[in-house]
Parts: sequence; C-alpha cells; structure tokens
Amino acid sequence: MSESLRNDGRIWVPKQKGDNRKAVDISEEERDYYLERRYPAFGNLVPRDVASRAAKERCDEGYGVGTTKLAVYLDFADAIKRYVKVEAGIKGDHNASEAAIIQLGKDVVKEKYGNLFDMYAKITGENPYEMPMRIYPAVHYTMGGLWVDYELQTTVPGLYALGEANFSDHGANRLGASALMQGLADGYFVIPYTLGNYLADEIRTGNISTSHPAFEETENAVRERINTLMNIKGNQTVESFHKRLGKIMWDKCGMARNEQGLKEAIVEIQQLRREFWSDVKIPGDINEMNPELDKAGRVADFIELGELMCKDALNRRESCGGHFREESQTEDGEAKRDDDNFSYVAAWEYKAEENWELHKEALNFEIVKPTQRSYK
Repeated sequence: MSESLRNDGRIWVPKQKGDNRKAVDISEEERDYYLERRYPAFGNLVPRDVASRAAKERCDEGYGVGTTKLAVYLDFADAIKRYVKVEAGIKGDHNASEAAIIQLGKDVVKEKYGNLFDMYAKITGENPYEMPMRIYPAVHYTMGGLWVDYELQTTVPGLYALGEANFSDHGANRLGASALMQGLADGYFVIPYTLGNYLADEIRTGNISTSHPAFEETENAVRERINTLMNIKGNQTVESFHKRLGKIMWDKCGMARNEQGLKEAIVEIQQLRREFWSDVKIPGDINEMNPELDKAGRVADFIELGELMCKDALNRRESCGGHFREESQTEDGEAKRDDDNFSYVAAWEYKAEENWELHKEALNFEIVKPTQRSYK
C-alpha cells in the first residue's frame, strides 16, 4: 500500500503477543500505537525508513498480526470519525442518522484513497473501511545511481541514464520521491531534447564494423556465458536461487544490519553462487524465446550485486538515511551518524571473483551541514 496512506491512517499492533482476535475486537486499551508512542512529535508521519524498521521490529518481536504474523495494522477508523465531524458541520447534518454521518466520513476517505482501498479489498477480500489494513514493509529500490550531466549523459560519451538509474533529481535519495515520476520526466521531457545534441555530432560517423576486436570480444564472452548456463543442466530452478538470495538480503542486509549478519550473508551468497553455477536448471533452448535463460543471466548478476551490497554495508559502520547499522544507534534506538569517518561516496571496482577495491570520493558540505536527526 502506498506511503500516502499514513497521512490519515494510524498504525498499531496488539499489546499482547500472539493475539489472534480480529482487529475490531481488540479494545483501544489493548492496542499499541507504537509510532505515536515512540515518536510523539511526528507519530505516524515519521520517514518511511523509520516506520518500516519499526514495523519489522514489532513483527520480529512477536507482535505481528495475520496468519503469518508478518503484518501490522493500518487503521482508518479515527480518520473516518474525524471527517464525519468536519463533513457533518459543513453540510449541516447534525441531526442525520449515525449511519448517514459515518458514511460522510467514508466518502471523504474514499475520495482521497478509493483506488488503493479497492485494490486492497480485491486482493484480501476484506473491507478496509471497516477492518484495519494489514501492511508490512516491502523490499524497496536501491538508492542513488549514476552521475549524469544536465542532458542525462553519463561520464561515458553517448551513454545516457534515465529514470532512477541516475541521481539527477528524484533518485538522489529515494527517501521521499517518486521513481515513476523521474522515469516519466526523463523519458518524456528531457531525453527527446538532449539526445539529439550527441547524435548531431555523430551524423557523419560511418557504420561501425562488427568485426572490430571489441565487438568480437564481447560477443564471444556473451556466447560463452550463455552456453555455460545452458550446459549446467542441474536440478534447481532459477526462481529458487532468486528467492534464496532475496531471503538472505532481506534478513541480513535489509532495513537493519549488523556485522555478524553481514559477514554471514557474504559467506552464504558466495556459497549460493557456487551452487548456481553448478546446479541451476534452465529449460528450453538457446535459439528460441527463452525467458528462463534471460532470468538466469539476471539472477547471476543479482548474486554478484548482492554480495557487493553486503560488503559495502559491512564497510560502512554508521547509520545514515536508509542504512541502519545496529551497532551505531543512539540510546533511544535511533540512527547514529558518523560524518567524520563516512562522509564520502563509495565506488567499488571489480578485480576478480569475490575481490573488489573500494574508491572513495569525499563529500564536502559548504552551506548545509549534515546533522543528527530526531523525531522525538
């Protein structure tokens, strides 16, 4: 469900672990509105990394709801009541029936969030106007991207990065922005007017021969990779490796990480890679439309990227933004920055399998200085 729902919804879990009653049967005194309790100044409107980490923590501690216990409640009952009073006053319906007045509040909520409520009802079979939604943090995008100039060109001439692959606008932080909007803005309004500038300078360049050594080297490398994948003929599906990798990343390199978990994750991913390249099973043929082969190549890349993300997270011994190291937190359990040692952009250079070299580019803040944030 969209983050926008937290504008009006209240998030809570039962105060009693393992409470299996329906949400509407749990009294107000038996509910823990944990975001409002922990962050009285911001309540349910704390940034998404804080809210997500808190929801996962409550579920990990045994207070989750639903059949899997991997959810917290997002409740709109108070929002409906609040809009009831406002709308009744505007319309002068003070003497209307209770059911009619409640409907007024539902109508306002429907006007604001109706499409999301309909989507939830269709998926779960529950009416979110009457029963609190069950939500849980989902895996989000990686943050940041490639450097680009004002025409969205990278440092490689002729190579452009659009959408969240760059950090020109919305993708700069990913902590309150729209990936879709950046993709639309770059695709519709920027690149049609900037790509032509590069092509104009290349208009007299002749066709590049496919017999060029660089082309042949790349083609041979791709062909060898594809043949290697197809000839493994193992017993495990591509999907199974993808899910196992996702589980490792979610558990040990997710919203909260620690040194022990990250070291374990690196070892587990390295073992997963060895299994993948010795026991993956890809049905079909090379010379046909083969989505499993396509996915196998992507999962192979995901495994490499996953290991690198864990290495980078292990190296960064601070909590900042969406990166929360459990060893680096305040007495209140909030993210603790270390700008003296980690105020830099990290770029990792691939050397060989399981071997990467870290390059650092210092971040110098001349006007706006980084500060420790607090939502108390």
